[in-house]
Amino acid sequence: MTNNLTRCSWCGTDPLYMEYHDKEWGKTTHDDKVLFEFLTLEAAQAGLSWITILRRRENYRKAFADFDVQKVAAFDYRDKERLLNDVGIIRNRLKIDAAIRNAQLFIEVQKEFGSFNNYLYSFMPDGKPITTYNGPQVSTPESDAISKDMKKRGFKFFGTTICYAHMQATGMVNDHIPECSFR
Repeated sequence: MTNNLTRCSWCGTDPLYMEYHDKEWGKTTHDDKVLFEFLTLEAAQAGLSWITILRRRENYRKAFADFDVQKVAAFDYRDKERLLNDVGIIRNRLKIDAAIRNAQLFIEVQKEFGSFNNYLYSFMPDGKPITTYNGPQVSTPESDAISKDMKKRGFKFFGTTICYAHMQATGMVNDHIPECSFR
């Protein structure tokens, strides 16, 4: 049955990548917990391939309190040391520090906008996901604006390219090719 399906070429034939492509990528979510998870994972991915992070996703869930933003925001030096010694995640001090600080800033945005989702969608045309396929891209005016504002707020490891990947992952933009069975 899967032989009759057309997928975006980026997921190749890796079963984990195909499952992610088929079940998550490009599917719209407005859940702040999921948005925080992808914020953390996309920042960890900076400079690496997405499959590297995807293969460690369960380890990240365990290491980062199942992406409970309140818990991550309260991580202290003991948690940082624990994370730096966790072979199941990317053990980069700057990325670990950024994940904790980004959690604190995420909460500030939630307080200001009612939810992180409200904040992100305030940058979107008519407050809705972009469904028009414009070919392969690494950024858009929306990702430029979001990442610029987030940088101003103090977020780290969230430039326009990472922001656009976050938008794709969480369905803020549907970049499945027109022929894709999962568009």
